[in-house]
Amino acid sequence: MANHSSSHYPDIGVLGEDLVAKWLQSTGWIIIHRRFSCRWGEIDIIAQQDDLLGFIEVKTRTAGSWDGGGRYAVAPRKQAKIWRAAEMFLVQYPDKADYSCRFDVAIVYCQPLSSQQMGAIANKHNLFCFATGEYQLILQEYIPAAFDDSTVGG
Repeated sequence: MANHSSSHYPDIGVLGEDLVAKWLQSTGWIIIHRRFSCRWGEIDIIAQQDDLLGFIEVKTRTAGSWDGGGRYAVAPRKQAKIWRAAEMFLVQYPDKADYSCRFDVAIVYCQPLSSQQMGAIANKHNLFCFATGEYQLILQEYIPAAFDDSTVGG
């Protein structure tokens, strides 16, 4: 079997963001931006529900990740970058500047599927899952207000 380059495999981060966006929409959120970036950082998903803006960081990991499945990857330095990017988003979209803002983190687990596992359903303890191509993605945890700062947008 030949080794494939990394470009042969789908970007699991994008697949994880897709899963979270679908879940957010299924729970009443409207996705208003994906992968917003500026010189200070990037925000994976920006969603709106009524007068609340959610700035969502998605962490997609496979088995054996070193950072607690992504939970430890949103350290204070990363939080500051997301916070500054959120400020820039609000500058670029002043019609959203009066909305309440919240910083959420979504933890997604990604596992390759064997031919026997295709179409398998994740256990009932997970929030949301789907299989796409060769992978099963599972939204394991959604942490609202993971690192809120009430000064953004208000």
